[in-house]
Amino acid sequence: MRQNQQVVLASRPEGLPKESDFRVVSVPLRDLAADEVMVRVIYLSVDPYMRGRISGIKSYAEPVGIGEVMVGGAVGVVIESRSGSVPVGSYVTGFFGWQEYAITGTKSLRLVDPKIAPISTALGVLGMTGLTAYFGLYRVGEMRDGDSVLISGAAGAVGSIAGQIAKLGNCRVVGIAGTDAKVDYLTRELGFDAAFNYKTTSHYAASITELCPQGVDVYFDNVGGAITDAVIPLMNVHGRVAVCGQISQYNLEQPEMGPRWMSQLIVKRTKVQGFLVGDYAADFSKALAQLGQWLGEGKLRYIEQIEEGGIGAAPKAFIDMLQGGNSGKQLVRISQD
Repeated sequence: MRQNQQVVLASRPEGLPKESDFRVVSVPLRDLAADEVMVRVIYLSVDPYMRGRISGIKSYAEPVGIGEVMVGGAVGVVIESRSGSVPVGSYVTGFFGWQEYAITGTKSLRLVDPKIAPISTALGVLGMTGLTAYFGLYRVGEMRDGDSVLISGAAGAVGSIAGQIAKLGNCRVVGIAGTDAKVDYLTRELGFDAAFNYKTTSHYAASITELCPQGVDVYFDNVGGAITDAVIPLMNVHGRVAVCGQISQYNLEQPEMGPRWMSQLIVKRTKVQGFLVGDYAADFSKALAQLGQWLGEGKLRYIEQIEEGGIGAAPKAFIDMLQGGNSGKQLVRISQD
């Protein structure tokens, strides 16, 4: 009987996760039921939101239980099918989790056309990453022509796409990243107007003021913490803050106390809104068509950091990503295309 290698949660992390918080197990693959397919996973995505899912605290979704397969988006190829609509050989993406094979119904699958772009992009620029950037700017940030847009975590998967979309929207775009190499990549390769390294900057507010001389109309927040504390007082009147992530806070064992800036929201009449990309599922097809057009026209660039080594490499890739070790989209190659 064919075996399936899976990564399960072994223990609740305290602070930054450790590889020992995960365990690789082998389980037999069952036969397919009607309208099910078996997918051989090729690429697995590791993302910041996963840290919240293993904390044991219910938020927008149930936490991963001890001994359960880690959640995660993936893309792969159908190797067995009992579905008339998804034949063997189809490339598909879905939330298959950290495993080599997934048996799933077809309603939750999205077909991927390898002729349009490499299948890995279904997890990045033409997937949840690109959609998050798109809706975060246009729906939550209400981005308009000529806006001053500031993006934290700008060299990450979502931030790097968001910055390019903002430039396509005729905005001035400033990024915040964690290394000089990332800053150089943002400005030289992705077309950001300016960027700075928060790890070598002694005063966040001064750096933001220097690079955003007209203030900030839209802040795309991926990190939270002290950086966001510095941004809020610098928002323009009727500015908008799209809260995508708070990665600086995810691994803290005790909540971090920061400045209380609610009064600034009154002074500046600032809108601050958190969002989940799934809120906009009804419009995914339209957004993906636009992202695909931009990519095909060469107006969007993307970078993928791929961890080799199969399913057992997923915990390390996840932990490295949480510490800012990646540029662009962090993937794990599970098998060959």
